[in-house]
Amino acid sequence: MSAVLVIDAHPDPGSLCAALAGRYAESARQAGADVTVLALRDLRFDPLLHQGYRGEQPLEPDLRHAQRLIDASTHLCLVTPLWWGSVPALLKGFFDRAFQRGWAYRYQPNGDPLGLLGGRSVRVLLTTDSPGWYLRLLQGDPTVRQLVRSTLRFCGFKPVRVTRFGPVHDSTPPARAGWLDRAAAVGARDAARLRRRAEPVASAG
Repeated sequence: MSAVLVIDAHPDPGSLCAALAGRYAESARQAGADVTVLALRDLRFDPLLHQGYRGEQPLEPDLRHAQRLIDASTHLCLVTPLWWGSVPALLKGFFDRAFQRGWAYRYQPNGDPLGLLGGRSVRVLLTTDSPGWYLRLLQGDPTVRQLVRSTLRFCGFKPVRVTRFGPVHDSTPPARAGWLDRAAAVGARDAARLRRRAEPVASAG
């Protein structure tokens, strides 16, 4: 059975992101995946790297637990809003602290980075107040570039797929209901993809 870790990165348990995470998780579970939901707002950790990358900062138990969940997973679903062209401070602090050098990545003798979390796919569920065309054409898609290229792929996750929901600002209840249904459909589809990937290849003999 495929192990799916759903990471809810919104600080508010009543948010649209939390609802999307729940629907994705429920649908993936019904499709046969072993699903765990990790809400970052429930973790107890210091999000600040007080010495940058110059010193040691021991991980809190909740961050070590999060690392174990990622280690045990075959697929991550990361649910986050887009704020100020980036992600919430909660998620950035989680990356800064939990995605440690030597665990999530390392540098090779020639200086090139090597991701250490390969073999895992990622689905990003991204909520936005701005239309997709505005983010892509006028802003250069900064959040997707940061998450996909500079964090997730950097650490070895592949493939990384992004599903957008928005504009959230002034959205109607029917629109939100449709987004929740879409998150459920994506969860079922991802679980089916993982199941196919895990099936043994039949012998030609």
